[in-house]
Amino acid sequence: MANSKIFDGITHTKAPRRSAASDANDVSATVSEVLAAVAAEGDAAVRRFASAFDRSDLAVFEVTEADRAAALAALDPQTRADTEFAIGNVRDFAKAQRATMQELEVEIRPGVHLGHRIIPLERVGCYVPGGRYPLLSAPIMTIVPAKVAGVGEVVACLPPNAHPAMIAGCHLSGADRIFRIGGAQAIAAMAFGTETVPRVDKIVGPGNAFVNEAKRQVFGPVGIDQLAGPSEIYTLADHAGDAEMIATDLLAQAEHDVRTRVGLITTDADLAKRVVEEVERQLVDLATAETARVAWEDYGEVAVARDEAAMLAYSDHIAAEHLQVHTADPHATAAKLRHYGSLFIGEMASVVYSDKCCGTNHTLPTMAAGRYTGGLWVGAYVKVATHQWMEPEGVFSVGPPAVRQSASEGLDGHRRAAQLRLDRLQAG
Repeated sequence: MANSKIFDGITHTKAPRRSAASDANDVSATVSEVLAAVAAEGDAAVRRFASAFDRSDLAVFEVTEADRAAALAALDPQTRADTEFAIGNVRDFAKAQRATMQELEVEIRPGVHLGHRIIPLERVGCYVPGGRYPLLSAPIMTIVPAKVAGVGEVVACLPPNAHPAMIAGCHLSGADRIFRIGGAQAIAAMAFGTETVPRVDKIVGPGNAFVNEAKRQVFGPVGIDQLAGPSEIYTLADHAGDAEMIATDLLAQAEHDVRTRVGLITTDADLAKRVVEEVERQLVDLATAETARVAWEDYGEVAVARDEAAMLAYSDHIAAEHLQVHTADPHATAAKLRHYGSLFIGEMASVVYSDKCCGTNHTLPTMAAGRYTGGLWVGAYVKVATHQWMEPEGVFSVGPPAVRQSASEGLDGHRRAAQLRLDRLQAG
């Protein structure tokens, strides 16, 4: 499909041959069965599904203090130091973000007092994926902001076959309770509660298709952060783009999963060709090429834009999870962008730094959700709840319009409630 036109002002040097959206497996029936069983049977159902899906026969799900200590003792000292470095950066950035959120009390007109409080959630569930590698950054991104926000209790669930270092990561990040439960059954346990797993108020964290679908189905009685699709990286570049660096960044993301979306949008047709060539060259000796090549061949995209306006428009249309800007003036380009999960301005700002340890959260919107939401942050763990109180002067101000509006809407009970206060005040 080379050079095929797919968007105004855009042609493809390499088009993706599959669609991540249409490739999503329909797992809804299996997930519904899991949720219903856990809601009805509690721990017994969790054990049954853990045995069937994870080949786990744990009698006790919760990680004990002794287990935590053992996992921590087994952690390589440098790995622990690096993990604590990342925790410190994520914590500091979350604290700075929290400081921007202010409680409010305002008298908008004489006697009419309005405001809001910022209230931490009571209990949050953090799903920590197992994956093929021990991704120690995963618990940091979900647990640390929750603790900064002041959440009363943070519950973490991770698959029973997850690397032991992940338990240490959950512990260092501040999880109050840790359970060895994975998949849809973990979401069900946190959403409904079981004999051993407490019910939470909100569930956060990425997972596989079963986890994602479970979060979708339980949403309502419990909150969720977002529905995560396959990971994505796109780079915007002009003539200043470096083909080797762009290809390296695309493959760094492609090694996550065979369904990762990786792309380049550029105004330079020659750069587009060189990036394709460079990707192929690097795949030859990339240790994770078995995964990265499938992602590149199936979902890799290299698009040439007619001009900067077309490049920006197509980028905003895609709303990539991770969006790198490698142009001659990256800050100027970045200022013109509107839709993305997280923005990486200039070629020194690698997605890998955010994925691991620089401080911004790597739990980000995918599948164009960046058009309406940002990523996980400290504000996801609090609720902004309004309040109001009235003095007599305020009642005399808002009461008559409320009476008239209620009457015009035919809501006699509303009219009476508004009028009663006026009558009492007027009677002295």
